[in-house]
Amino acid sequence: MNSYADAKHLALDEFTRAESAALVIRMQLSQKPQLGAPEIAVVLGSGLGAFAEELKDSVVIPYGDIPNFPRPTAIGHAGRMVIGKLGDLTVAAMQGRAHQYEGYSSRETAFPVRVLGQLGVKTLVITNAAGGINPDYKKGALVLLSDHINLQGSNPLNGPNDDRFGVRFPDMSEAYCRNYRRIALNAARQLGIELQEGIYAALPGPSYETPAEIRYLRTIGADMVGMSTVPEVIVARHMGINVLAISCVTNMAAGLFEGHINHDEVLETGARVRDTICSLLTSVLPALVSESK
Repeated sequence: MNSYADAKHLALDEFTRAESAALVIRMQLSQKPQLGAPEIAVVLGSGLGAFAEELKDSVVIPYGDIPNFPRPTAIGHAGRMVIGKLGDLTVAAMQGRAHQYEGYSSRETAFPVRVLGQLGVKTLVITNAAGGINPDYKKGALVLLSDHINLQGSNPLNGPNDDRFGVRFPDMSEAYCRNYRRIALNAARQLGIELQEGIYAALPGPSYETPAEIRYLRTIGADMVGMSTVPEVIVARHMGINVLAISCVTNMAAGLFEGHINHDEVLETGARVRDTICSLLTSVLPALVSESK
């Protein structure tokens, strides 16, 4: 990229690329007109993709069939969009996401959120697998994100701004909707699910953090650490999409236990909480849409 003009063209072209991707999805949905357009979307993180199986009468679209969609390579990320019914609600569920450590820019990892916005989605629920820094957490705990710390070294809004998406300097004082968190906490209480709130730190990965890095993160106020989510949240808020995010603490961070961290542990813990997170999402999603109307 040799000039500001080139950068501006790339930023403006993102709107066209998002529209093209949304058009392909709409064409797939036209095969089942009873579905209609998705009213809410869910991004399902490492080992958490099982919720998409709860959707009925669904259309399944591999990311490879959607123009410009980043394709995940990490184990536990199926790389499919599943759009179907949860009761009377039409839900778009992303089974997996791309990450910066796979060679994508933060703008590219957040591109699916642009597409969801072009489909008319106004409510986004994001899940992820995270390492627990807060010693009060246990492996398998579910934690609502109340805020985040971006340590990925980039921002998906870098470069010229396209005003059709949002303003140049979007406010992030309530990145994670307070009313949505209240709804989720009430739903968890009724279901007998322990749900806490915490602050998520995003690092680029793919190496897990050192004990010294974890001590630093704890000092600056982080309760969890992961390698995703933040670019998606920034882009969602840029577009006026309200966000609820849930971390599954799949492992305790380095230095907080004896032993080593590996991805198999992340996937095993995700499988163990499958029923719990499916129950929570099934209860919460309709309430979030009602709140937004």
